[in-house]
Amino acid sequence: MEIKKLCVVVLVLAFFSLGAQDPLRFEKEIEDLVATDSLVNPKHLILFTGSSSIRMWHGLKESFPKHNVVNRGFGGSEMSDLLYYSKQLILKHKPKQIFIYEGDNDINAGRTAEQILANADSLIVTIRKALPKAKIVFIAAKPSAARWHLKPTYEDFNTKLEDWTKSRKRIYFADVWSPMLDENGDLLPGLLQEDNLHMTEKGYAIWTNVLNRFL
Repeated sequence: MEIKKLCVVVLVLAFFSLGAQDPLRFEKEIEDLVATDSLVNPKHLILFTGSSSIRMWHGLKESFPKHNVVNRGFGGSEMSDLLYYSKQLILKHKPKQIFIYEGDNDINAGRTAEQILANADSLIVTIRKALPKAKIVFIAAKPSAARWHLKPTYEDFNTKLEDWTKSRKRIYFADVWSPMLDENGDLLPGLLQEDNLHMTEKGYAIWTNVLNRFL
């Protein structure tokens, strides 16, 4: 038991050394998700995970009625957090396909694209060891009015994320940024809730249309 505790401490310190937040802040939320694991149908499973844009997708199953999907999003998370909890949230379910939405909160926290992609690299290595044939789709960071001042940073990250996916096998990039903007490059109306950050059903309808192409 003491060795296990020591390993946890070492992992947490490693995350701090990379400038990431303490992943243990999500421990209770992860425990709640794990408590529902018995309800997950493992057959031909498609797993969605990432930050609040995934967690708040309450109509996920209705969006993809012909597929066996499960939501393993946890709000406020960054790429390093998903890496930390990848065993509990991803690997144990052995999904055939994984959709990942991380980077939004990382950018807002001041992470660079390079820092985010370094954690994404580690995440891919971890997944590939356990699930070598899984198809993995990284969802672009979405636009939002609350973080519009960071638009150039988001665009830079999405460009680098797309380039990064192209250099790897069975890793794909889903562009949800472009279809959420009008012809002038402004955010389409009605896509966000009153907080100007999280999406409405209209926003999720756009995501559904984009992500259906990868299923």
